[in-house]
Amino acid sequence: MGAVSRAGGPKLQAMKRHSPPLLQPADVNVDVAALPPNRHAPTSSVAGRRLAELDWLRVIAFGLLILYHVGMFYVSWDWHVKSPRLIEGLESWMVWLNPWRMSLLFLIGGAALGLMAERGQAGLLGLRSKRLLLPLIFGMSVIVPPQAYLEVVEKLHYSGSYRDFLTLYFQAYHGFCRDGHCLSLPTWNHLWFLPYLWLYSMVALLALKASRWSTHPAWARLASGTRLLWVPWLLFAWLRQHWMAQHPITHDLVNDVYNHALSFSMFVLGMALFGHRDDRHGAWAAARRWRWLALGLAVAVQVGFTQWASVYGDAEIPPADLMALRALSAARQWLPIVAALGWARQLLSHRDGPALRWLSTAVFPFYIVHQTVTVISAHALAPLRWPLVVEVLAVIALTALGCLLAAWLTMRVNWLRPWMGVAPRQAGGKSKAPSTGAQASATT
Repeated sequence: MGAVSRAGGPKLQAMKRHSPPLLQPADVNVDVAALPPNRHAPTSSVAGRRLAELDWLRVIAFGLLILYHVGMFYVSWDWHVKSPRLIEGLESWMVWLNPWRMSLLFLIGGAALGLMAERGQAGLLGLRSKRLLLPLIFGMSVIVPPQAYLEVVEKLHYSGSYRDFLTLYFQAYHGFCRDGHCLSLPTWNHLWFLPYLWLYSMVALLALKASRWSTHPAWARLASGTRLLWVPWLLFAWLRQHWMAQHPITHDLVNDVYNHALSFSMFVLGMALFGHRDDRHGAWAAARRWRWLALGLAVAVQVGFTQWASVYGDAEIPPADLMALRALSAARQWLPIVAALGWARQLLSHRDGPALRWLSTAVFPFYIVHQTVTVISAHALAPLRWPLVVEVLAVIALTALGCLLAAWLTMRVNWLRPWMGVAPRQAGGKSKAPSTGAQASATT
């Protein structure tokens, strides 16, 4: 493919994304204190209980997501930029995270909204929109463009300057094409999570105005016995069997049927089952009770799936085996989440403190900037041909430093805070972050 003019010639060919075979890649601080009290909310110590376990899960989940995106530079799956030196065996570890990493974040997002709704719904639609859409606008305008620029530089040998590219970017240029597939500009890349979470939040809050569906006693039956382990799994297995192949994941919000069905289901389960400080449906207790079984089954299912799928390699899988493998994939998607919830309740529910509160605020700026820092760092370091271990550690270190710098600036520059998903400070210098309840209710 020939070089491209600085203006961006018509011979540019775009990137067709090939996500890993099973599933690809926070909402934001909400001024809960500004919301009116809810007469249905739990009282006394329950209303003030801080769900530290949910905060920790969110911080850990985003930490894994950041490391996962560093790994994307070194595996064969298509990504924005790629290393000429792949790390053998890394993909086999990344597929352990692949089925459930984003599903867990959507479940946490639903739980967070449930905690906010306990304090009252008045003004929550607007606050939720502000906390999710402002970072999306800022991210698409400022944070994401360097990713798209380096992508066309690497894959299409684009010779224009970054300034030339920005002109095309904001003109919604669609000439970066390859094999009949064109890169849509502007793009949200890793920030696709934000518009999806906003949409689900709007639907759930509007539904709450018509019916208090998340507190219906029927949800308790889902948490009773062993149902928490297998009833959601049946739903996800059905979705994989009937919708996944017909509706591949696109992340374009409009034409993404299977992804919406999966992610919204996770969001609803999170809001209804885990979005109550008093655990009124018993889901937290059930996850804790079955944490060992969920963990053991998750490991067994992952190992069994890997061995079974490896038998066929690139060959066509018989229909009966394909149906069984899809059912196993649904278990790989749900069981690790139950295990994570159960172990978080067991080990992290009483581990609150200044470090967690700082991380709960900082993790959203981390999320917004991390992939851009990773892409720039990896693209810059790859030509130096450092020893591979040194290069990988350097990319991780630079990504961490970039995230810390973004969080530091966000917390000190008040006008920047809403654009990075953090509640602005009040006149007295104190943040409007929630004073009670889980911090996750503010930022996921």
